[in-house]
Amino acid sequence: MNPQQFNELHASMKSWLDELGNLLIEAFHYFALFVIGASVVWSAVVAYAGMVTQGHATIGDILLLFIYLELGAMVGIYFKTNVMPVRCLIYVAITALARLVIADVQAHHEAGINMLWVSAAILMLAISTRVILKPPSDKG
Repeated sequence: MNPQQFNELHASMKSWLDELGNLLIEAFHYFALFVIGASVVWSAVVAYAGMVTQGHATIGDILLLFIYLELGAMVGIYFKTNVMPVRCLIYVAITALARLVIADVQAHHEAGINMLWVSAAILMLAISTRVILKPPSDKG
């Protein structure tokens, strides 16, 4: 085998292995998104079933459902665009912190210094949603 044939064989094998690697990465990507999405749906159904069993839903329970909704939307956006929607993560964090504040007020019936820190964190997250650039839209 002369050097030119060896180089052609090497390039051909490298190309084939690159394609195989890309296929395996994409398969893992879709499998992982499916598992994450299914886990979000499963968790939301279990949380909702607990609310039904309890006979009522608290504001914390409703905020938890919003968290599941945002996580599901984030998986859907990532599935369609392959772009991590950072804003969705920030919305989840804001909702989770708001849920924490509400649970703290319901438990202690008073506002402590910790509530001030959590409120400051919510404010910083809200400001960050304005700072982060929106992805370009597909509208003309």
